[in-house]
Amino acid sequence: MDHKNANRLNRMNQAGKLFLLHTVEQGSWVGMVMFDSVAYVQSELRQINSDADRDVLTRSLPTVPSGGTSICSGLRSAFTVIRKKYSTDGAEIVLLTDGEDNTISSCFNEVKQSGAIIHTVALGPSAAKELEELSKMTGGLQMYASDQVQNNGLLDAFGTLSSGNGAPSQSSIQLESKGLTFQNNNQWMNGTVIVDSTVGKDTFFLVTWTKQPPQILLWDPSGKLQSGFVVDAAIKMAFLQIPGTAKVGTWRYSLQASSQTLTLTVTSRASSATVPPITLKTRMNQDTGKFPNPMRVYAKVRQGALPILRANVTALIESANGKTVTLELLDNGAGADATKNDGVYSRYFTNYDANGRYSVKIWVLGGITAARQRAIPHQNGAKYIPGWIENGQIKWNIPQAEISDNTSQEEQVCFSRTSSGGSFVASNVPSGSIPDLFPPCQITDLKAEIQEGSLINLTWTAPGDDYDQGQAHKYIIRISTSILDLRDNFSVSVQVNTTHLIPKEANSEEVFVFKPENITFENGTDLFIAIQAVDKANLKSEISNIARVSLFIPPQPEDTSTPYPSITTNSTICGFHILKIMWKWIGELQMSLALN
Repeated sequence: MDHKNANRLNRMNQAGKLFLLHTVEQGSWVGMVMFDSVAYVQSELRQINSDADRDVLTRSLPTVPSGGTSICSGLRSAFTVIRKKYSTDGAEIVLLTDGEDNTISSCFNEVKQSGAIIHTVALGPSAAKELEELSKMTGGLQMYASDQVQNNGLLDAFGTLSSGNGAPSQSSIQLESKGLTFQNNNQWMNGTVIVDSTVGKDTFFLVTWTKQPPQILLWDPSGKLQSGFVVDAAIKMAFLQIPGTAKVGTWRYSLQASSQTLTLTVTSRASSATVPPITLKTRMNQDTGKFPNPMRVYAKVRQGALPILRANVTALIESANGKTVTLELLDNGAGADATKNDGVYSRYFTNYDANGRYSVKIWVLGGITAARQRAIPHQNGAKYIPGWIENGQIKWNIPQAEISDNTSQEEQVCFSRTSSGGSFVASNVPSGSIPDLFPPCQITDLKAEIQEGSLINLTWTAPGDDYDQGQAHKYIIRISTSILDLRDNFSVSVQVNTTHLIPKEANSEEVFVFKPENITFENGTDLFIAIQAVDKANLKSEISNIARVSLFIPPQPEDTSTPYPSITTNSTICGFHILKIMWKWIGELQMSLALN
């Protein structure tokens, strides 16, 4: 028996057990088909109504690896098993393979006509090249698990799967996924898992190893040591299901082993059918990455419709070569992130290493700074202007509406989540040294305001050397009194002196104050401003959003007989903003207006 094949089969059985014992929802119908050069029905469709049903299915998992890979044979057999009870339209198939197969396209038409949804899991670097086509044409997930056992990719892939037909409260939610390779004897893998109040039902701890069973210590939030781990020595795993609802708080674990790899996976379900749990949904912006185009990683963290803000969100992206890149995802409205504080955390990925499959994994930790917040309507980014001059006359805007404090009420939350973010396939990556072909990302949150007379204060979020990573080399700031000229002829518009403006690290707040020169900026003038970032390879970003400032100096009275405006904004009463405009003459009040 080939050691690598035996190891993969063992990991497949561990992932299959996690899926069958916990991930798949109660009431689901599950069957099992194994294939090499031909297909074998391991189990007909069986409804999961009890732990006994789950145990029967786990005993059907294959125990001996075999040669040959005929994916179409496996799919045809799966269709046959499903059709004995139901139509294949809407049925879900999880397809796992580590073998090459250049005949997948022979059953593409059958797959399309079946209406089934196929989730594909590529195990190892040699899995069939066209495997992902099955996911794309059926709307299924595509995932990749490398042979780096400590990354826990296969368990993450199966732990992420859930039926689209079940109630959200029944879906499995992954709280933790960690792995560690020990090089020496008697080493420890220590950590904590947060069980928050939105989860805790059917909480499931799963430990795997590669050589010998480790010592497993687990304490609940009250400090009580847990016992009762069920050990399956044959496939090198142990699991414990906490009865009822697990205690809310921090669970602590310690695993001791020597010279091997351990992993820990923790899953749970919603504690209530009426209170939505905190969830993590992840995706890439596309299924393929063609160098030098960047990929975007997205992670949506919500409790029902409420976005979760200020969480720590991290992506681990692993290439086919085994190189891993860690990215902090941000919800700052800059770079890859479209909207600030909407609970969608994003980042560009540019660290291509090789052609082939890349796996994505997301960790989320909500600490004392994380909070759930009501969704706030998107605000217009234009700066409020109190008034303007038209034909020598003062024109006043209606006062700016205030946002009620109630819309930003927050409640702090502590939680942990992890999930497979699927996979993507990279192409056109050059061998050897990777050239710098990535410019800084576009600045999208440039703001400008008048300061101390005619000085202009600019603020924006710093881009990076490569999109939103690293540090840009310099900024080019240009101004114009015509928005069209600035937009269409940026390179010839008046340039601001930025000699002493050194770009900060990506995602830092930039502040720059300057006095307009070589341009007419007088009372009543609108001035438009835009920025371009440049990296050390002289690659330039797209031109930023255009900010506007207006120089507005109210006329001063020359003598006491000249009327002048005095403006006061009273507090809000029953949703109305009361603005009093008083034209003052000596000893006499001429007019008082109340504006809604």
